[in-house]
Amino acid sequence: MRQPHAQRQAVGLAVQPLVGPQAEPGIGQDRPRGAFDIGVEVGVSCAPIDQADGRCFTPADGAGGVGQFLGARQADAPRLPASITKVLTLYIAFEEISKGRMTLDDNIVISRFAAGQAPSKLGLRQGATIKVSDAINVIATKSANDIAVALAEHISGSEIAFASRMTTTARRLGMKSSTFVNASGLPDSRQLTTARDIATLSRAMLRDYRQFYPVFSKASIDYKGQEIKSHNHLLTTMPGVDGIKTGYTAAAGFTLAASATRNGKRLIAVVLGGPSRMARDANVSELLDTGFYVMERRKFGQRVTVAMNLAEPEDLSDGALETLVEQGSGDEGVLVSALPPVQAPPPLLARQQSKKPRVD
Repeated sequence: MRQPHAQRQAVGLAVQPLVGPQAEPGIGQDRPRGAFDIGVEVGVSCAPIDQADGRCFTPADGAGGVGQFLGARQADAPRLPASITKVLTLYIAFEEISKGRMTLDDNIVISRFAAGQAPSKLGLRQGATIKVSDAINVIATKSANDIAVALAEHISGSEIAFASRMTTTARRLGMKSSTFVNASGLPDSRQLTTARDIATLSRAMLRDYRQFYPVFSKASIDYKGQEIKSHNHLLTTMPGVDGIKTGYTAAAGFTLAASATRNGKRLIAVVLGGPSRMARDANVSELLDTGFYVMERRKFGQRVTVAMNLAEPEDLSDGALETLVEQGSGDEGVLVSALPPVQAPPPLLARQQSKKPRVD
């Protein structure tokens, strides 16, 4: 029996060509419908942003420059960000370090409030300490909510004050539709963003703090003899992917801001509201492959677009719908493989199982 359709995902896609040398190593909700998604919504973020007839342009549009436009649809739908929130938390931490107000060797004291956060968490007790460098690594890989809150309190005195700074910083970066009330991304109906805004944030991280960006590229870290693996499985399953951040809550669904490079070009893909971890990862893989494919074809003068190479739900036959792959929501292997970059990838087909993992 066919399941009801879920709210379709919001996806952002942006181009950020590589500039200068590679970064040096840095530091050592409600979804209104059902359980199943058969398509992707594509949106593009570029900065600066100009709007005209629903499209997004930059002065470098069509010339391979920063923020090249690829296409947009539903990029401005309000969404719960889940743990992608922590990209902004870390952006502010890097800002503090760069301005000399905090060092990587500073000790963060775990408060009772921080220790009481819901998983995913490192599990330090009240009164324990963690170095800023370790906190950043743990937040980027394990997505530890307790450590994100402790870092926020260390910087601003309270998570409430830090969240206010997050919203102010988001506005400064051009995230016009985002509001933050916590540093972790745990569910709160007031904490909203869009695919466009998350792509804007991702580009700002690459632009402003490239020296710290490698923290998002680590497939695992060692914390006091404990191996902690990243939730971003694309770091090890898709060539060229070097970040950025995953997220999950029952209300937000599965979220991922990913970045990859091929042939001197960088793409950022953002998926919000995925029905499962594997569906989310496959959506991002498809978007990245399609984006690189489009740029490759355009080099040869072909007039192709992202939209032309992503299947829409109405394109799917009943037979295709009946053969949808059942998707898990834990850490199972990705079932939908990415195709070579010069081929248009197939449509993503996915269903959601009822099992729910912990907050990511």
